[in-house]
Amino acid sequence: MNRELLQVYFIMGSNNTNRDPLAVLEEALQGGITIFQFREKGAGALIGEEKRTLASKMKELCHRYNVPFIVNDEVDLAIEIEADGIHVGQDDEPLIQLKQRCPDNWIFGVSATNEKEARQAIKDGADYIGVGPIYGTATKEDAKQPIGVEGLAGIRAIAGDIPIVAIGGIKLGHVLRLRKAGADGVSVISAISQVEKPRQTAELFKKYNQYIPSYSINAE
Repeated sequence: MNRELLQVYFIMGSNNTNRDPLAVLEEALQGGITIFQFREKGAGALIGEEKRTLASKMKELCHRYNVPFIVNDEVDLAIEIEADGIHVGQDDEPLIQLKQRCPDNWIFGVSATNEKEARQAIKDGADYIGVGPIYGTATKEDAKQPIGVEGLAGIRAIAGDIPIVAIGGIKLGHVLRLRKAGADGVSVISAISQVEKPRQTAELFKKYNQYIPSYSINAE
């Protein structure tokens, strides 16, 4: 996949904002997010038809701005609404099984918290790896221990030419350091979903990401 798609990776569900999630998403799209993941989990999350309807509307919005729409974990939902890809964690259905029932042209992402998990993700054919949590985060109730910039750099060293995106407690001021450590971009939830001006914040994340060229396995 084009690693530049990972520069500003926005994740959100309806319970990650106090505003209309569709309005927040559109402002973020206007600000230049490069990929979006629908993650409807945790306290107050929508279920059933309400979840499917929101996911469909979010996908339509993303496509209006030519931004890929990814679904977290729920492959049946992703197939039903014709998403652009799926992202799975270590406790979800293994990627190698998922790929047998998903479209070949999908984007497949896998979370990894250490080098062993990253190697398995590469072996299973992941298009990118979500590395983290880098810092502590309250957004994910089941978040694991932070691995820090050092953990990110370790996974970068063994990932070869597979794109990686940093996730977990990331704020605007972290972007340059994480990109220099080898991340192709940063993934955020509350840093955009809970701010007063999502568009302007997304613009800043995009601007900061573009200060650092995309990682190259040939870089010195």
